[in-house]
Amino acid sequence: MAAGWAEVTVKCLVHYFKQPAKAKLAVIIVVPFLLLCYGLGNVHSSIVHENREDLRGLLDFKHGITSDPYDALRNWNTSTHFCHWNGVNCTLTRPWRVTVLNLTRQKLVGQISPSLVNLTFLNMLVLSHNLLHGIIPDSLTNCSNLNYLFLSYNNLMGAIPTSIGFLSKLISLQIHRNNLVGLIPPAIGNISTLKSLDLGENQLNGPIPDKLWQLRNMKYFYLNENSLSGEIPQTVSNISSLLDLSLSTNMLEGTLPSNIGDAFPNLQNLFLGINTFQGQIPASIGNASGLGRIDLSSNGFSGQIPSSFGRIGALYYLNLESNKLEAASDGEGWEFFHALANCTSLQVISVSNNQLEGVIPNSIGNLPTNLTYLGMSGNKLSGVVPPSIGKFQNLVYLLLDGNSLTGTIEEWIGKLTKLQTLGLHGNNFIGTIPPSISKVTQLSYFSLAENNFNGFIPPGLGNLQRMSILNLSYNNFEGSIPVELGNLIALTKLDLSSNKLSGEIP
Repeated sequence: MAAGWAEVTVKCLVHYFKQPAKAKLAVIIVVPFLLLCYGLGNVHSSIVHENREDLRGLLDFKHGITSDPYDALRNWNTSTHFCHWNGVNCTLTRPWRVTVLNLTRQKLVGQISPSLVNLTFLNMLVLSHNLLHGIIPDSLTNCSNLNYLFLSYNNLMGAIPTSIGFLSKLISLQIHRNNLVGLIPPAIGNISTLKSLDLGENQLNGPIPDKLWQLRNMKYFYLNENSLSGEIPQTVSNISSLLDLSLSTNMLEGTLPSNIGDAFPNLQNLFLGINTFQGQIPASIGNASGLGRIDLSSNGFSGQIPSSFGRIGALYYLNLESNKLEAASDGEGWEFFHALANCTSLQVISVSNNQLEGVIPNSIGNLPTNLTYLGMSGNKLSGVVPPSIGKFQNLVYLLLDGNSLTGTIEEWIGKLTKLQTLGLHGNNFIGTIPPSISKVTQLSYFSLAENNFNGFIPPGLGNLQRMSILNLSYNNFEGSIPVELGNLIALTKLDLSSNKLSGEIP
């Protein structure tokens, strides 16, 4: 093939010098095209593997795979140039070096071959969503041109190689959901080009290296669901590029840096739930005006909830449950509730299981009507539920259980027609279940247990075909058990105990 193209090209050149000036122009155009075709013809048709290092690296990788259910490696043999193997991309010019190896979602079983170190031009290695096991080869860190290393969703074990810091051109490192153990190598903090780091859902322990908080180009920082300990430095560098910070489900402690919202001004997602942080929630978080989701749940935060949250115009998810946050019965500390009325995108609020006291402020009615989740259970709330709660006709979850709320539910319950979960148990509610409950047709969980409700159980409850859990125990209901409850075909739990009811449960 090569000889044929060369012969044609030579003949064109000889012919060129015999032509008049006008004709020479056509030859000038044609000859470069023929030369280009000569080169392209080689890469498309040649099975001569000019780069034996890349070939050996790829074949050794294949030999490390013990199961290939999708037959992804079916054309990985020497009868085809390796640049045309599945998942392989090469440079556009000879000697055609491998730049990309992408075999994601192939259910490959086996180990990552250390011979991948031969792929010295490799800039993207994508092996995520497979069933690879064994360790991450230390030699892989010699692929100094790597920009993207994706190994998430495998069964890799052992420690992250400490030499990973030599990958000085790395932009994204993702080893999410494996079985990695040991410390996070501080050398990762030397990779100044790093924009995305995801080591979540492993078994890593020890502190977060201080150097990681100095990566000025970082956008996505995920270390969630490990066993990390220690504290976040009290003074963190300004990382204006940071969009997502997820450290949830670890054993991190101490107080949050007071300047966290100023240091990360463009933050969009902040996940610090399920740790042992304590102290006050920094008011500076309100300065990160682009925050959409904040999860500080299941920690030891105390003091008042900052009213500065009301300055976060993009906020749509706020989870502060299971802390020691306070609001007094005289109204002090409830200012945050008034301020949240400015967050017009707000859909989820949970302040359950804290130390909030007093009545639910009437300003609850000023919250945005697109609210879908309101959790205030497990506090020390008293008084009546403001009737204005009925304006939230998009509510799907309403949890007010475990308080000392009083009054009736008649004014608002029938307006919340999209409710699926309603928890009112463990309060001091009185009165009857209004017939309007039959309008709440999406309801699947309904608990009024341990209150002082009375009267008859409305037959309309039998219209709630999605009901799976109905708990009316420990009240003062009387009369016959409605036979209509037998229509609840999705029901898995029915508790009517400790009432004054007669008849059989349908």
